[in-house]
Order: sequence, then C-alpha cells, then structure tokens
Amino acid sequence: MSEDLYPKATRELAELRHRLAPEAADAFRTFGEVVFKDGALPAKIKQIVAVAVAHVTQCPYCIQGHTKAALKAGATPEELMEAVWVAAEMRAGGAFAHATLMLDTVQRRSAGQG
Repeated sequence: MSEDLYPKATRELAELRHRLAPEAADAFRTFGEVVFKDGALPAKIKQIVAVAVAHVTQCPYCIQGHTKAALKAGATPEELMEAVWVAAEMRAGGAFAHATLMLDTVQRRSAGQG
C-alpha cells in the first residue's frame, strides 16, 4: 500500500478515531464481531466474502485486514484469488448490464423522445 496515498493505520490514529466518536466506534466494533462470527456461514467464508467485497469497494485497509483475517480463518490463497475474480466479474457485469440504460437513452433520443 502506498504510504504517500494511504497513511499507515496506526494505534494512535485508531485511538484518535475512537476518542472523537467513542459510542459509534464501539458499536461498529461490536457490529463487526457479530457479523463475522460463525453462523449460517462459517467465519472463513464470511472473510472470503469480505475480501471480495473489499476489492469492489476498493478499500486498501479492508483488503489487507480481511485478507489477514481470512488466512487466519483457514482460507487458502487460491480461494481468495477465486473470490477476487468473482468480484471482478460482478463489477464488470454491473457496467455491462447498465449498458441497457445507455442503449435505452440512445433509442429514445433517436426516436425524438429525449
């Protein structure tokens, strides 16, 4: 991760973030703990999903943190790479599917409706 673009996530910054909004910070931490516990989906799968989503949201901190958590939960590099490819297809698929909006606009404009 580029230190010029994204500062290192330090304990000092985490403590500052907590001091500025402790109730929200505590609620968010608790929310994360609940979400990533074993449930209908095992924690490993939830972390693999989180790695894929982090690639779609393009959060470098999330990519690193959830990759570490996924590996700790037993995910393999192959599983993580497949999840990233699924995320890439879904992101590209969204652009492809939304071409329908562009084509509809083109057709309406050509028909004098827009």
